[in-house]
Amino acid sequence: MITRTGGCHCGQVRFEVDSPERVRVWDCNCSVCSKVGFLHLIVSKVNFRLLTGADALTTYQFNTGTARHLFCAVCGVKSFYVPRSHPDGYSVNARCLDDVEIADLVIEPADGRNWEAQFGGGANKAGGD
Repeated sequence: MITRTGGCHCGQVRFEVDSPERVRVWDCNCSVCSKVGFLHLIVSKVNFRLLTGADALTTYQFNTGTARHLFCAVCGVKSFYVPRSHPDGYSVNARCLDDVEIADLVIEPADGRNWEAQFGGGANKAGGD
């Protein structure tokens, strides 16, 4: 595991995340993720640390209300959130990590449009609300 840093566009929200050196992410096709290009790096709470910007975060919830979509209230970027699939962890947008090239990511599809069929009883993938 290595420690990576990341944050929103304006820099108000900054975080650290411990992840494998080779980052594996899910590209979810749900209504929110597909519109914003979110690439999910799922981590446990112990592997995520919010460094700055707790006061700049605002929350958006929809559908089941389980997921807590956290946005920077200044620039509007969602760098991470608490996903329905992993309510005890975080989904970090790999696009918001510093010094991570998209070409170096292992990207797998996730069928968030059909969340119940894909993820239903298990919490083993990303995305969905």
